[in-house]
Amino acid sequence: MDQLDTETENERKCREKAIQAREARWFDWKYRFASADVWTEPMLTGLREGIKGKKWYSLADKIWSERSLRSAYARVKKNKGSAGSDGQSITAFGACLESNVGRLTGELQSGRYRRQAIKRVEIPKADGKRRPLGIPSVRDRVVEASIKAAIEPIYDVDFHPHSFGFRPGLGCKDALQAVRDHLDAGQPWVVDADIQSYFDNIDHDILLSRVADKVNDGRVIRWLSKALETPIFDGLDQWTPEKGSPQGSILSPLLANIYLDDLDWVLERADITFVRYADDFVLLCDSREQAEAGLALVASWCQENALTLHPEKTHLLEVTRQDGFDFLGYHFRAGNHWPSDKGRKNLRTKLRPLTKRNNGKSIERIIEEITPVIRGWFHYFKYCRRWQLEKMDRWIRGRLRSINRRRQKKKGKANGHDHQRWPNSYFEARGLFSLVAAHETFCESHEEIPRWHLPDLLNGPH
Repeated sequence: MDQLDTETENERKCREKAIQAREARWFDWKYRFASADVWTEPMLTGLREGIKGKKWYSLADKIWSERSLRSAYARVKKNKGSAGSDGQSITAFGACLESNVGRLTGELQSGRYRRQAIKRVEIPKADGKRRPLGIPSVRDRVVEASIKAAIEPIYDVDFHPHSFGFRPGLGCKDALQAVRDHLDAGQPWVVDADIQSYFDNIDHDILLSRVADKVNDGRVIRWLSKALETPIFDGLDQWTPEKGSPQGSILSPLLANIYLDDLDWVLERADITFVRYADDFVLLCDSREQAEAGLALVASWCQENALTLHPEKTHLLEVTRQDGFDFLGYHFRAGNHWPSDKGRKNLRTKLRPLTKRNNGKSIERIIEEITPVIRGWFHYFKYCRRWQLEKMDRWIRGRLRSINRRRQKKKGKANGHDHQRWPNSYFEARGLFSLVAAHETFCESHEEIPRWHLPDLLNGPH
């Protein structure tokens, strides 16, 4: 018999109250990140229970309030970063914080606020290429942070639960756990999708129309439009972008999620499982036919939304013990996962300039400098098996032995005899961070092979 046929009215009410209490706990946990400088209890109640017309009005005054702007500056300061096109540093802005915040409030309120050009810089990637970043001025970053604090909860509350990138309380480990769970559940057919130059090709009109689906404050929409159209300068060159959202902007990750949220729900309605972290996503399917249908659906959606799947980086495959795919720095195969080639290369790229053979610093000093880099890498890749870290430990010690070898007027890389001159215990005594030892310590605090943990709270009311 159906549960509702056998339970009493009192039991039904108790069950409904328990469900409501669980959903309330989930909501309170999720939106503990909502800024108290913007989000009052009545606003949070409206977010939880829904608002009339499903659109939010009159948010501009929350954004230009001095309290919100001061809070936004604190977040910008915490994120650090360099000066923008005007040369003003975060410290310099903060030295006259009250007058700068007061000026921004006046400009935003009166309509006199004008953005300054975005400075374009390039940072190295693990594959040797360079990634362009757009750096707004500090004053513009403060305004962006205030806008984000006001509008992010409005959109995030309805984002798909399988979207993990740049969301409060979620991160890479949650996306990786979801992938592992679906593979273990028997969904071996995977579409490893890559949208070609996603952030550079976001259509402004489509994006702003999706923003306007929930926010009906013309001033906020104008500020977002101006943020997308801010001139960019690179050396002597300057141009105004007609599409795209600059990576480096505080608002860019949120806007990127708003743009792709429609794709998430298209896949949901087609009953196709996916895991997305910003513009990196995979489809996990029961059969090749379902994977092919999912790939066709994504390709069609991209074409309708001014985007293109990368023809060489998008793959359809069956995950086996011999074949797999990379996602967020990990390589996945049937029943296992480990740091991808790109993930290992990223660490080597960071360590090579610090461990050159002609490095004039003491071994102790070199170890002191590379330890934070190794420790940070391990914190992300500790969710794999020991043997997968041993090779990286050997490579690091080999770099250090080669430095000692050169100091003894010997040429070339370290060899077998150098292992006897400088055994592993030599580096251990000098404080070298061992990935294997750290992994053993980590495993001792867990009852089983460590896996990512996705809190049950996140399986909430969606």
